[in-house]
Amino acid sequence: MRRILTSAAVAACALLLMWFLWSATRPPGSERRETFSVAQTLGGAAAPGFQRADKPRRFSFPADHGPHAGFRNEWWYFTGNLQAADGRRFGYQLTFFKTALTPGAVTRASAWGTNEVYMAHFAVTDVSGKRYRFAERFSRAALGLAGAGGDPLAVRLEDWTAQQTSPRPWGVHLTAAEPDVAIDFDLVSVKPEVLNGAGGLSRKGPTPGNASYYYSIPRLATSGILRLGKERFSVSGLSWLDREWSTSALEPDQVGWDWFALHLDDGRDLMFYQLRRRDGSSDPFSGGTLVARDGRSRNLRRDEVQLEVVSRWESPAGGARYPSVWRLRVPTQGLALEVVPRLADQELLTGFRYWEGAVAVRGLDGSPGGSGYLEMTGYQGAAAENKEPPH
Repeated sequence: MRRILTSAAVAACALLLMWFLWSATRPPGSERRETFSVAQTLGGAAAPGFQRADKPRRFSFPADHGPHAGFRNEWWYFTGNLQAADGRRFGYQLTFFKTALTPGAVTRASAWGTNEVYMAHFAVTDVSGKRYRFAERFSRAALGLAGAGGDPLAVRLEDWTAQQTSPRPWGVHLTAAEPDVAIDFDLVSVKPEVLNGAGGLSRKGPTPGNASYYYSIPRLATSGILRLGKERFSVSGLSWLDREWSTSALEPDQVGWDWFALHLDDGRDLMFYQLRRRDGSSDPFSGGTLVARDGRSRNLRRDEVQLEVVSRWESPAGGARYPSVWRLRVPTQGLALEVVPRLADQELLTGFRYWEGAVAVRGLDGSPGGSGYLEMTGYQGAAAENKEPPH
């Protein structure tokens, strides 16, 4: 949720508030339609007064797990693959997004006054049950409805929460509940924080400031209770945390991205994002990070990673055609992987419509297998549907 002090910003903010009001009064079971596009939200000129991700910075943990004042956008992105004692598999996503509407704090007499809006997405993939459940919430940072605090981290949107439990190894407690699905998980880092890009400065294009501060905790041991309806499952597995904050990011000709976060069975972890241009080509500012078993990491340039779309899946809700099975190769690291959705339909029909879900990793040519998460954005609309992602 970006652009507020330019004409594009005003339009985006108006849409945001309209969606918030509509979603709050929407009748149960009513159809959801995409309100925002990634390109509109993350593109455009930077508004004056906000800080920019325009130079390297020194990261400090666990303090940097908390919010960063002065930037327009920030998110906490938890995803994971879990398994019950009987072998039943699940995926989950719990993500919190914070958007500042003005660059400075707002002082108002009203208790409703705030300059921050929060959005959160919660999803669970029931692999054996072949069902994908998701929910979305919006709220303002007022009256205790939503907010984020620093060291120790505490993020909440109503009763969806992420609460730090220990500084080293870093731990966090996640809770989220809807009538038919709920999670109550404890996560503990197995590997330390990894800085993506150039020391944590992840450039998305040539325009100065079109970048984010970006780090990950790629491997968190996860355990807890997952509820589906009246069934409760004791689950365990691995999660991934992605953290970014920025003021502007995408270039005018960038329409979306494909993001892979993979846990490999040999102990390595791989993150790669492909930024896609309007003509379907892969932007040279795409990149990633390969994390060794011992936590050491190295950046991956776009020309080191080969992506191939093997098959596609067409959404029954609006007809977007997403790549389904991918082949991902990193020849310099001896990796040849096939990334396969655990369920074909893991599309979130939220204010931002996108595909994000649990995937299995098949090792090719002697490479390790694994599991992970895949996110694909910007595939809505005729132009997006008719463009082939680059191979």
